[in-house]
Amino acid sequence: MKKILFSLVFFITSLLSNELQEAIDNASEGSIITLSKGEYHGNIVINKALVIDGIDKKAKIIGDGKGSVISIKKSNVVIKNLSIENSGFSVEKIDSAIHAKEVNNITIENNHISDSLFGINFEQVNRSKIVDNFITSKDLELGIRGDGIRLWNSHDNQLFANRLYKSRDFVLWYSSGNNIENNYGSYNRYSLHFMYAGRNMVRNNFFEYNSVGIFFMYSSGTIAIGNTVKNSLGAFGVGIGMKDSSDFTLLENNLIYNPRGLYLDQSPYHPRTVNVFERNNILYNSSGVQFQVSRERSIFKENVIKGNIEPVVSDTPRNNLDINDWSGNYWDMYEGFDKNGDGYGDIPYKHYVYADKLWLYNPNVKFFYGSVIMDLLNFLAKFIPFSEPELLAVDNKPMMEYKIAK
Repeated sequence: MKKILFSLVFFITSLLSNELQEAIDNASEGSIITLSKGEYHGNIVINKALVIDGIDKKAKIIGDGKGSVISIKKSNVVIKNLSIENSGFSVEKIDSAIHAKEVNNITIENNHISDSLFGINFEQVNRSKIVDNFITSKDLELGIRGDGIRLWNSHDNQLFANRLYKSRDFVLWYSSGNNIENNYGSYNRYSLHFMYAGRNMVRNNFFEYNSVGIFFMYSSGTIAIGNTVKNSLGAFGVGIGMKDSSDFTLLENNLIYNPRGLYLDQSPYHPRTVNVFERNNILYNSSGVQFQVSRERSIFKENVIKGNIEPVVSDTPRNNLDINDWSGNYWDMYEGFDKNGDGYGDIPYKHYVYADKLWLYNPNVKFFYGSVIMDLLNFLAKFIPFSEPELLAVDNKPMMEYKIAK
């Protein structure tokens, strides 16, 4: 490989806007361009396979404030160890720090991206890597920032150990076969958002203080394991939510301090499909598991459902919740014994909701939950209910003791 070394120890800021582009254009296929400390101006277009390496992120590529800072139009490109900033402001054109389109085998690694509307935008990019990048958007209101990482119709990619801070969304559209692991996000809108996406692996990510947690919409066949979602406190805050999504497996996730731990809207959606929720910790949320509409069966097994204001909530009267299977879950509201010592209660746990629990659907009243008067009203609802209660969940084998995964 040919190696092009920019050695700019002095007068670094005087680098002309076209010098880096000229070096790219003049480099042979497969070259390594190593950038020394300094500022490199102008938007650049990469039209051949090569490596651009900033070594220690002290090499800064500054866009001209219009369009994308780096545009990749050829496969087998590596962008690493750079600081990248100052994209344009156009949402319509998806102005980004790094934009790759219709290419494969791209590696974006260990970059510091700031003051860019969108961070990394992949369109029809496959078998590529986005690894260990820090990404923050422009200083704009949440809804008009760009997405920190955006994949559109991109498959079989590795998205590992990225840190998103004050961007908009981490989003995958029409994308499948991707591994999304060990990422961290805070003060964004959607922690992780899937639209029409299937067969992805979502593992060991940590999201906190975002408006919404992980949300799957119109998607299928994904596994989510070992993720932690805390304090998703937006107008529709959830830990993990699903809309019209089928064939999912959720294992060992931690959903803590959210308005809704799990939110399930017509999920599973497709006939004769099942979603499985196993060994998840659903802790200290307003609603532990909240159902909008139930079409097909879900299986809830060995989950810890503890400290939630309500363990199970149905938003739809006469919802079809009896199709769900509950087994071996821990319920902190369970009042039973284990005479034979097998670790499970001798009688089923049954969770009812009463029509007079109007506070469930009235945020103004919900604010007072935990007060003496609300405790009294809840007691009266159980002791002398004003209506026939609705049965939301039956666990015939409730767990007596629990161990919360850390």
